[in-house]
Amino acid sequence: MKFSIDDAITPEEVYLKRREFLAASGFAGASLLLRQAGAAAYVVNDPDRPVTKEEHATSYNNYYEFSLDKKEVRGVAGKWKRPDPWNIKIDGLVEKPFTLELSSFLKKTAIEDRTYRFRCVEAWSMVLPWRGFPLAKLIDEAKPKPSAKFVRFVTYVDRKAMPNIAGMPHYPWPYTEGLTIEEAKHPLAFMATGLYGKPLQNQNGAPIRLVVPWKYGFKSIKSIALIEFVAEQPKTLWQQLAPSEYGFYANVNPDVSHPRWSQAKETRIDGSFFPTKLKTLRFNGYEEQVASLYKGLDLKVNY
Repeated sequence: MKFSIDDAITPEEVYLKRREFLAASGFAGASLLLRQAGAAAYVVNDPDRPVTKEEHATSYNNYYEFSLDKKEVRGVAGKWKRPDPWNIKIDGLVEKPFTLELSSFLKKTAIEDRTYRFRCVEAWSMVLPWRGFPLAKLIDEAKPKPSAKFVRFVTYVDRKAMPNIAGMPHYPWPYTEGLTIEEAKHPLAFMATGLYGKPLQNQNGAPIRLVVPWKYGFKSIKSIALIEFVAEQPKTLWQQLAPSEYGFYANVNPDVSHPRWSQAKETRIDGSFFPTKLKTLRFNGYEEQVASLYKGLDLKVNY
């Protein structure tokens, strides 16, 4: 079924009730495997990891271009008037570089709902119900050449509306991230255009962001304006700033501490005064699906 991202808006309570129904129906365990358009998607069905309430997911955000204060981001970002239409430049090692107009692309693309764990490198976590499409669909549209070994992503820059860019001139703006081509093609890699059945809000990366659920959250770049296919591993913003702390792969690994804190546990963001501490899962709980991508690599070097 094909529909616009503005169609079939699902209230938050419907998402939550659906998961309660699954649990009551005897679908026990950490996750329930679903098949959507031939891709593996995960509905988290774990009593210790319920779907995060919308009010928390939209008011506790990292988006440094707007503010370093997670609770301030929503107010500052809400003032941003995004370009309309939204265009994404597809460049690099492709058959023919072009500009993808997002709304037109969505009209011809089947939209899916995917609920994934989200684990920040800062050792906090959420469970989020995204809406969008597999990144692999966009890669098919781009038609990369065989020489393309990596995918580079760049965030849109609006220096007037994003006041913290000027406030942090030592950062190598714009925000840049990357994946191997194999990671980008993996069925779990997702391009989100919605959250809780609604179009993304600015603070959550509107109008389109990457979601790579087995990696730390800083890999899931927001408000994407450029996707470039390249032969060499791209330098990311965090690698340039702190290469000893933030490396290219950044797979969630409870056995490897960040240089400044442990990654063995995470704090569930739920608005409580004493939030729940959870055991961090290797690859954020998606080890069975993605571990084969890293055969031969030293996974102790996450940063």
